[in-house]
Amino acid sequence: LETLDLLQELIDEYPGTVLLVSHDRDFLDRIVTSVVAPEGDGRWVEYAGGYSDMITQRRGADLAATKVATATRTETGASALTKPDAKAAKRKLSFKEKHALDTLPASIDKLHADIARLQAKLTSPNLFARDPAAFNAAAGELKAAEVALASAEEQWLELEMLREELAG
Repeated sequence: LETLDLLQELIDEYPGTVLLVSHDRDFLDRIVTSVVAPEGDGRWVEYAGGYSDMITQRRGADLAATKVATATRTETGASALTKPDAKAAKRKLSFKEKHALDTLPASIDKLHADIARLQAKLTSPNLFARDPAAFNAAAGELKAAEVALASAEEQWLELEMLREELAG
């Protein structure tokens, strides 16, 4: 575990691009900013985020492809008597969704800064020996910030996918 933590720190601090191949999905989620994955037929697709984000995006793409295929079959079939109403087809992002898309990146950046600050505090030598309560408080804050960051990134990703879907 110490070696893995050291590797993660070294990769985080490296200013350039690192191509990383790993079977450790958790490690990939913690370290990578994008995943390049095979889609079959010699196609490779880049997904933003870690491994879990890639899976989520693939599910969204699979659902969208299924909806398109179903709609195409329904419209071209002889049994297609009704068209989807115009209101559903012309859906736009709500004010709340637009506001979230505008404000989430700043919130995500703030959470990243908070996490970096807390990690720096926790790596302080002898912090636990000097003040165990402060160490435990910082560890709790770090865990909460990481959960909040994951939630904010997931929400942003869902809204961004919705925006792209509505844009066509």
